[in-house]
Amino acid sequence: MAYVRFPFRPVAAVTALSAGLVLLTGCGDGAGSGKGEGEKAGKSSGPVVVATSSWEAALAKAAGAKNVTSIVPASIKHAPDYDVKPSDLTKVADADYVLYASFEPFAGRIKDAAGSKAKTVEVNLDNTPAKTKAEVTKLGKAFGTEQAAAKWNAKFTAEWDSLAKQVKATWPGGKAPAVAAQMFTTWAAQLAGAKVVGTYGPEAVTPAQLSALSAKKPKFVLDNENMSTGTVLPASGAKQLDIANYPGADLDLLGVYRKAAGQMEKAFSGS
Repeated sequence: MAYVRFPFRPVAAVTALSAGLVLLTGCGDGAGSGKGEGEKAGKSSGPVVVATSSWEAALAKAAGAKNVTSIVPASIKHAPDYDVKPSDLTKVADADYVLYASFEPFAGRIKDAAGSKAKTVEVNLDNTPAKTKAEVTKLGKAFGTEQAAAKWNAKFTAEWDSLAKQVKATWPGGKAPAVAAQMFTTWAAQLAGAKVVGTYGPEAVTPAQLSALSAKKPKFVLDNENMSTGTVLPASGAKQLDIANYPGADLDLLGVYRKAAGQMEKAFSGS
């Protein structure tokens, strides 16, 4: 994704213009407050972590951070499209760590707002197992929560293996299904043990790509819910599944894998 720097508005000016904005950061959309699993407002033990989206926030939570806030509400399907508001920038004022992804166009403003007090950490957002565990380990070292991060990684490995076994049991005819996958949902195909016959995106499929993908006769299309361009292979007979990459307001990263596994089990079994 293209990196775009938006005009920066100094945090000091924002604070001076509206003292009441700080209050808004704790009472907006529950998904935007970033308090996982009903965590109430107020500082918990450990570092204060502000993440740009629920994905980075969920990784921080998996790594053992207790006081985690996300800026982009989880209800926003495509986080990079979010229009950062002055009230959002005030959230980083007391942060110890600010997490962001390089492809987010507002990352520059968030980093500038963090100033010299908070440590900014670029996070690699990729739901493949190896990269997810690597990010959790990295954040655990940064936060001083290595044991919690290692424990989560072990739980994740066991969960992945269990889900993969469940999905495999629903393969049509006992054979790995042929799928076409959006380039950022190939992890779901990996979870299913599916045969990837083609990939596409992140841009909309061109007529030439449509023809090439259709010729490979995939039975299923694993689209990216967070940046969908609509029906990928119309009239091909392939069943399209909308796979989410971002966690919900509960910041439960494992929930992303459980949801995808459930979708594929249902589709593969024909129910």
